[in-house]
Amino acid sequence: MEQHEEQYDIAIVGAGPGGYSTALRAAQLGRRVALIERDATLGGTCLNRGCIPSKALITATHAIDTVHRVSELGVNASVDGIDFGRLHDYRLHIIDTMTKGLAGLLAHRGVTVYRGEVVGLSSVSGNGSRDDSGDGPRHALTVNASPAAAGGQVERYVNAGVGEPVGATVSVTARDVVLATGSRPRPLPGVPFHAAVIDSTHALEINEFPASAVIIGSGAVALEFASMWSSAGSDVTLLIRKDRVLSGWDRRAGVTLTRELKRHGVTIITHSHVTGIDTGANLGATVRYTRDGEDGEKTVWGQIALAAIGRDPITDTAWMRDSGVTLDRAGMVVTDELCRTNLPGVWAVGDITEGPALAHRAFEQGIVVAEAIAGLDPTPVDDATVPQVVFCAPEAASVGFTLDQAQSRDDLESVGETVYPMLGNARMLMSGSAGSMSIVSGAYASDPDVPVVLGVHIVSPLASDLIAEAEQLVGNRVPLHDAARLIHPHPTFAETLGEALLKADGRPLHTR
Repeated sequence: MEQHEEQYDIAIVGAGPGGYSTALRAAQLGRRVALIERDATLGGTCLNRGCIPSKALITATHAIDTVHRVSELGVNASVDGIDFGRLHDYRLHIIDTMTKGLAGLLAHRGVTVYRGEVVGLSSVSGNGSRDDSGDGPRHALTVNASPAAAGGQVERYVNAGVGEPVGATVSVTARDVVLATGSRPRPLPGVPFHAAVIDSTHALEINEFPASAVIIGSGAVALEFASMWSSAGSDVTLLIRKDRVLSGWDRRAGVTLTRELKRHGVTIITHSHVTGIDTGANLGATVRYTRDGEDGEKTVWGQIALAAIGRDPITDTAWMRDSGVTLDRAGMVVTDELCRTNLPGVWAVGDITEGPALAHRAFEQGIVVAEAIAGLDPTPVDDATVPQVVFCAPEAASVGFTLDQAQSRDDLESVGETVYPMLGNARMLMSGSAGSMSIVSGAYASDPDVPVVLGVHIVSPLASDLIAEAEQLVGNRVPLHDAARLIHPHPTFAETLGEALLKADGRPLHTR
């Protein structure tokens, strides 16, 4: 069978945040780039099945929360129901707008997109070394038509939305290959996704919010669905293994958010361990579990059971295994600080690399890889400066070290934590929400006389926006005294960070 061949400087497998950011930056730097995606649309999980559609639904349910509260403010309003058809259309409209916009941007930058499925990666020339001239091994990616492709053909897109068939199999060769294959939801051990046991992708596609739901997990995905469905009137039970949600975060943030979710109507069962789930046709899901310190097995029933215990890297394909790329025991691609794998000219970014599985981390990894390939000297991604956000009600956001993490490090001295009373802020008081704010500060041993901001942990409305300033302080190691002199507009939620910084600097204003 004749095989079509195309040559590029860089070939990227996967068009999610890590893949498309690599493509955009590499094209900007003058490289000829091929981007290979098996799905019908670009953007990966984030744009199609994760970040964007979930936040579209969360935006809608936040509006319900607002209506429920306005009676306290003297405004007469009520929620008469949810038009699920229009809500469905709204979600799809947001996804369509974002994915088409991405396709247009890639075309404008000159990136060639292939719709097809990679089935092979091999070295086709060179001696396994690279030099500054760009000489070295070339790699060949064998691309077959996606199972759902019309006519069984790989499609090539030079112009956005205009595909041309280029054969059932295409060989894309390049000096550098970037792996960005993403991740998939992790099932519970021994309990595959089936019937009423669903993953986050299925949860976004159901036509109506469930009347009742059992959610297993305590991370961002679990909490966002718990908050969203509860706001829409669902009876939500959350099963968590520790004493609080977000157990790996700052303790105060986790305790505060656990309390607020309960106040918003979510039933939280702590110290629980799922032992099995019973399902049947139209019977929903009966989740069996045990609790630490209690005898016997217990049950809780829901119309659906959402397993949100994490995600697994998509590295278990035959072609990835046969490529020779080194994987760790969890299936993550092993890379150095610049995202280079053990194979010369092969890089990896995003959810298949060890670290926070977040779109904005993948964006920066993609930029770093593109610049490294171009011969620039980019700063590696520092996972300690990657913000984490949970878009529930109220929001939670965190960046940098927790107190325990900072105290355990040998390169830090005089570590301390400052807690700011959030209800001392007028906008917080108006919001009707409780919250928490803590700042971790200390000095690096290399400069012991200059305390810096090491971590910031927030639970409040708009925490997702407030954390951006905190990331700049943590990432740039801004001296605490200088950070505390920054002026925050009044009256805003942002003042909470300004006041907390003043307190951490020993100069509290509206607090003790």
